[in-house]
Amino acid sequence: MHPSFLRRALLSLLVLPCLALGPALATAQEPVWDGNKVQMRSEQLAPGVYAFYADDAQALNAQGKAAATSAGLVVGSRASLLVETMLNQRLLGQVQALSAQHTRAPLAYAVNTSAHGDHSYGNMYLPASTRIVQHAATSRYVQQHLQEDKAFMLKNFGAGRGIEPIVARTGDILVPAGGRLTLDLGGIAVELIDFGFAQTGGDLFVWEPASKVMWTGNAVVAGKPALPWLLDGHLAETLATLRKVYDFLPPDARIVPGHGVAIGREDLRWSIDYLAAVQAQVQAAVAQGLTLEQTLAQVRMPEFRGYALFDWVHPALNVPAAYRDLTSK
Repeated sequence: MHPSFLRRALLSLLVLPCLALGPALATAQEPVWDGNKVQMRSEQLAPGVYAFYADDAQALNAQGKAAATSAGLVVGSRASLLVETMLNQRLLGQVQALSAQHTRAPLAYAVNTSAHGDHSYGNMYLPASTRIVQHAATSRYVQQHLQEDKAFMLKNFGAGRGIEPIVARTGDILVPAGGRLTLDLGGIAVELIDFGFAQTGGDLFVWEPASKVMWTGNAVVAGKPALPWLLDGHLAETLATLRKVYDFLPPDARIVPGHGVAIGREDLRWSIDYLAAVQAQVQAAVAQGLTLEQTLAQVRMPEFRGYALFDWVHPALNVPAAYRDLTSK
């Protein structure tokens, strides 16, 4: 996992969305969502299976805007498992309080779908008895780069939002590259799967087969009109991974994305079709010998507009990433 990926991810999440939303907001350098203000709510998706997301997530998703980090809880007869530990102690406390409303089962496991701070900084506040589950690449990244990423988080989320005290707490259980792990909670099993490169190279997908619910982390940001972010490139690999996930899921599966409310399997087609179109059109431009600037002028793809961040994520991130990938082969 390249050490620059999280800094680029956070820049994407915080600064550039602000620029897209207007110069006054950008000047104030307000984060697109504030870790001191977000209020989390829960939704029961099946017996013992819950999604946690910001109370304004549904409205923001419908408008194509960014919502705070989504999370989840799976409860068995012996233990429970938390998906994501959130940005700070405040937000972790909210999902812990929601969890306490649903179960008295001890929290045996907490899964980070990636190294992004808004998905993993809460690790340090969990009891020692809770075992942290991460991708091996995520663990390495946090061990080596936490301080520089905290500095970047402070710059963009702002001081006083619970980032200053964060210290590294990495995985007790590590899923290797390409690996798959099953955790038995008592009458209900949760699978942690690496389907391949999705956004960070250390992505975990959390699958509860009985309820047919999957948490994707930022591999799927939110439902339509949100689009994938090729933060670290790897267009072909990301597309292949999302196709694997789609083929893996049954037709009636539900997906809890990284920053939104639950969506269906067919909603994943929007991201897949978008990446396939980017690949085909950028490849055609490369075959014509076009420069990146000429490719950007040609690969506009207005049929995928509607995302509030389209005018950044498509021309400033995804098309250049695809161009670099396809011209490097």
